[in-house]
Amino acid sequence: MLSSTNFWMGFAGLIYLVAGVFILRKEISAARGWDKLISLGPVFIAVPLAVFAPEHFRGPQFVQNMVPRWMPGPHWFWAYFVGCALLAAATSLTVRKCVRLSSTLLGLMFLLFVCMIYLPSALRHSTNRFAWIFLLRDLSFSAGAWALAGLYSRTSSPQKSKLLQLAKWKILFARLVLAIAAIFYGVQHFLHPKSVPDIPLEKLTPSWVPFPSVWGYLAGAVLLAAGIGLALNKKSRIAATSIGAWMTAVTLFLHLPNLVLAVIGSTPLINEALNYVADTLLYAGAALALASALPRDPDRVETR
Repeated sequence: MLSSTNFWMGFAGLIYLVAGVFILRKEISAARGWDKLISLGPVFIAVPLAVFAPEHFRGPQFVQNMVPRWMPGPHWFWAYFVGCALLAAATSLTVRKCVRLSSTLLGLMFLLFVCMIYLPSALRHSTNRFAWIFLLRDLSFSAGAWALAGLYSRTSSPQKSKLLQLAKWKILFARLVLAIAAIFYGVQHFLHPKSVPDIPLEKLTPSWVPFPSVWGYLAGAVLLAAGIGLALNKKSRIAATSIGAWMTAVTLFLHLPNLVLAVIGSTPLINEALNYVADTLLYAGAALALASALPRDPDRVETR
């Protein structure tokens, strides 16, 4: 049966999705082409944060076990603290208030996760590809948040040179991180084409998906081409958008049906399916946030 934690995870995500789209309805309506999808970047970041929050309040023990042993105080305190931070950031991004501050702090939090949890794990297990995949995933989440912070710093304080310079560094950091992650993930898909065609983790593409290896190779080609474009700063806005679009499609047509099947079947994989939906949508949001911060023409100075 659906646990109370899983119910609140799904319910919170649905509430923030509806609220985010409603608040952005005029902006989405006015946008043209891929800009409609790009405008959803903050929503795609906020919804997974709302999904993850209840998991930190009443979730499985592994949430507390992820807290480093040397952290002071009881581990449940830090799990609750992170849950509150996730909910606060999700609310800020949804209602579009204090976005520069919340996205800056959100990026810092994910960067701390990388430095305190994933980097030590990757160094201890340097030959384990999944350790580096997790590291680059959360580093990409940090990059997406800072790209959003850079965008809002640039638009809200166009006359302050120091803030503009800091905004450029945040966006540059985001572009390079997303480039490295996309290239690494693309290569991994060519080496392991049966992995789910997004972030190449342990989960394999479900048996009900036809030609799973084809989708793996296609994901590898999209991510590799987009990563190279971001690294070289060539058609970088299109490259970031393509990553966001691919991850959005995988969320809608693979992970969401998996979640529905898990709920209908009342299987113990509901929590895993929820996390895959949230992780992939958050990655899509990070890429789309970067796309929104990049100029339409890399050879032209953006004036806004």
